[in-house]
Amino acid sequence: MTQYDDIKQGEKGAWVSISAYVVLSVLKLGAGYWFLSGALVADGYNNLTDIIASVAVLIGLKISQKPPDKDHPYGHFRAETISALVASFIMATVGVQVLISAGKSLMEGSQHTPDMITAWIALLSAAGMGGVYLYNSRLARRINNSALMAASKDNLSDALVSIGAAVGIIGAQFGLPWLDPVAALAVGIIICKTAWDIFYSSTHALTDGFDEKELETLQATIAKTKGVHAIKDIKARVHGSNVLIDVIVQVDPELSLIESHRISDDIERRMGRKHNIMSVHVHVEPLDGHPKLPQSQS
Repeated sequence: MTQYDDIKQGEKGAWVSISAYVVLSVLKLGAGYWFLSGALVADGYNNLTDIIASVAVLIGLKISQKPPDKDHPYGHFRAETISALVASFIMATVGVQVLISAGKSLMEGSQHTPDMITAWIALLSAAGMGGVYLYNSRLARRINNSALMAASKDNLSDALVSIGAAVGIIGAQFGLPWLDPVAALAVGIIICKTAWDIFYSSTHALTDGFDEKELETLQATIAKTKGVHAIKDIKARVHGSNVLIDVIVQVDPELSLIESHRISDDIERRMGRKHNIMSVHVHVEPLDGHPKLPQSQS
C-alpha cells in the first residue's frame, strides 16, 4: 500500500467525524435552546467548529493525494497543514463568541435551570464521541496519518467537553444555576485552546520547524548505521504527514563509490523501518579528522 492509499484510507475517518458532528451539533443546539442550557448550546457550537475542522482535514487529504508535478516536486502533502491552519482561525472565532455569550449570562445574572434531558443528551454525546475517537485513533495508527491522529485527539477532547457540560447541567439541578454558564465558559476556553494548539503546530510545520528531541532520535539511528563515522549536518522538516530528512555523513575516505552508496542505502532502509520515513537525502563525504562515532551492527 502506497502513502497515497494510506491517505485515501484516512478519508474514512474524516467522514465518520463529519457525520457524527452534524448529528450532535443539530441535537445539542436544538435541545440547548429549547431547554435553556447554555452549556449544551456552547457544546453544540463546539461541534459546529469541529465540522469545519473535519471538512478542512478532508479537503487537505484529497489535495494531498495529487501526485508531484512541475510546480510541486515534493507533492501536495502540505495541503493538510494549510487546511488545519484555516480551521484554527474559524475555531478561535467561535470560541470567542461562546466566551462572550457565557460571560454576559453570568454578569447579567440571567441563569436558568436547564431541563435534565440536556444532561442525558450531553452524556450520550460523550459516549458517541468516545466511539469515534477509538475508531479514528486506531485507523490513524494503522496508516500512520498525523492529520487523522490530530483529529482523533479532537474527538477525545469533544467527549470530555460533553462530560463537562453534563456536570454543569446536573449541578444546576441542585440549586446552582450558575454552573451551567460556567460550564459554557469552560467549553469556550477549550475551543480556544484547541484552536491555539492547531494554529501553533500548523505554523511551526509550515515554517519548517522540527522537534529537537525527535531530530536527536533520528540522528542517533543514522549514527548507529554501519560505516558512518560522523554526522556533519542533519536537517528535517514536516511535509504534511511525511518527514523529509537531509543529512551529511562522513565515512572512511578509502571506501569506493559503490561502498559509500551502500551506506546511503542502509541509512534509508533503517529510517524507513524504524521511523517510517521514506524521504531521506543522504550526502556522503570523506572523514576529515572528526572523532569516530561508536559503531554497531544493524
